Amino acid sequence: MVARIYRPARNAMQSGKAKTHAWVLDYEPVRAKQVEPLMGYTSTSDMRQQVRLKFETQEQAVEYCQRNGIAFEVEETPRIARSKVSYSDNFRYDRSQPWTH
Repeated sequence: MVARIYRPARNAMQSGKAKTHAWVLDYEPVRAKQVEPLMGYTSTSDMRQQVRLKFETQEQAVEYCQRNGIAFEVEETPRIARSKVSYSDNFRYDRSQPWTH
């Protein structure tokens, strides 16, 4: 039973930073998923895949795993620094490149 501790990435449809500050603990699957032959649904008998715990800090998640004897892996996701550009900069008179359509 190995748990994965990570900070979720931003959604592709998301422009803000909502729901990216919390740390999430997910369990790795123990058994592979199976396709039901009659209906074609994908199912599993592993109930740990339904558990997702959220923590405010990485230290809280690691402490939870150590306290309960859960093997864990911490995945650090690099934060991408974005440059702040305003819309009005497109129309500045002192642009280095001329504005074209």
